[in-house]
Amino acid sequence: MPKQQTTVENAISMLKADHRKVEELFESYERAKGDRKDKIAKEICQELIVHSTIEEELFYPSLQGKIEEEEMLDEAHVEHDGAKVLIAELMDGSSKDEFYDAKVKVLSEQIKHHVREEEKRGDGIFAQARETDVDLDELGARMMARKQELLQQIKARGLPRPITRAMHGAKLEHGERVAAA
Repeated sequence: MPKQQTTVENAISMLKADHRKVEELFESYERAKGDRKDKIAKEICQELIVHSTIEEELFYPSLQGKIEEEEMLDEAHVEHDGAKVLIAELMDGSSKDEFYDAKVKVLSEQIKHHVREEEKRGDGIFAQARETDVDLDELGARMMARKQELLQQIKARGLPRPITRAMHGAKLEHGERVAAA
């Protein structure tokens, strides 16, 4: 009989586990063909929406006023919102659409950058969080509870539209692709 996990991950180990899962999904997408790409892209979107929600609602606020480089939290919000624009595009499209693979690739690169910023040794957000008085075990328990709640909501109602917090949906013009001369 498999051993049940009875311990709660601390906040940082939980977020790192999410990072590894998404990295694996991006790698799987690159190798996939046809309808499998759509399934993996939707899973990437779900993972990133849930992950960004728990970071924005619980992790980042717990660090407000407690880490040395607080501007990194503002940058993280903007990075999330940039990713959410691509997530919304992927949610509305399919792998048969023009630019779909390119959108997944750019999203992957954005996420890799964001993960590096959070996990950077010495002065990354996670390193700074470890130096605070935040109870990372208790925070991890709250984050896991919120994650489970979000996953139940998704199962019942489907994947929600991404919510931006730092960007306000500036109006853009959409043009046609420019053909080579």
